Amino acid sequence: MIRNVSAYFAQVQQALDSVNVQAVERVIQLLLAANERGSTIYVCGNGGSAATASHFVNDLSKGTIVPGQPRFRAIALTDNVPLITAWANDTSYDNIFSEQLRGLVRAGDIVMAISGSGNSPNVLNAIAVGAEAGATTVGFSGYGGGKLALMVDLSVDIACNVMEQVEDVHSSLGHNICTNLRTVLREKTASVVFAGALVEA
Repeated sequence: MIRNVSAYFAQVQQALDSVNVQAVERVIQLLLAANERGSTIYVCGNGGSAATASHFVNDLSKGTIVPGQPRFRAIALTDNVPLITAWANDTSYDNIFSEQLRGLVRAGDIVMAISGSGNSPNVLNAIAVGAEAGATTVGFSGYGGGKLALMVDLSVDIACNVMEQVEDVHSSLGHNICTNLRTVLREKTASVVFAGALVEA
């Protein structure tokens, strides 16, 4: 008999309850500021976190579109499979994200790494390259944050040591952030329309 379905959901809820809401709000503020100045957001991760990175960029690029507001410039470093395999084969798997970034990242951009353990060398190298270029760095992790939490400008660590549940929360963070971004952009549009109506009146 299957007995652990409810227990799993209870553990995910406990992990969700551990989220530092202020840190998530800060991520939203950083992304809004990047959008206003036309900066680019780069996101990376391994395994399940690679899927989360691609999903987040999908939602950030499309799910936040509001007429009259600039669209987010976002790139998932997980999506160019030929380039990833080229860097892995010709140099090292540790370089698959950092070497992509070297030709792209600029000061004022954002580099976001998603890592359940916080210790994946390739995401750590990406953060190092981003920081060297003057980008703001953000890390989503679990298991106490690992090395990633110590390297980034802003860390969102999930207080959980079960990889699946850490990944569940990271996915929820992406949805939370993108829905809040869309709401803020809609409010900005509404305020402009309202101000314009007042001027015409």
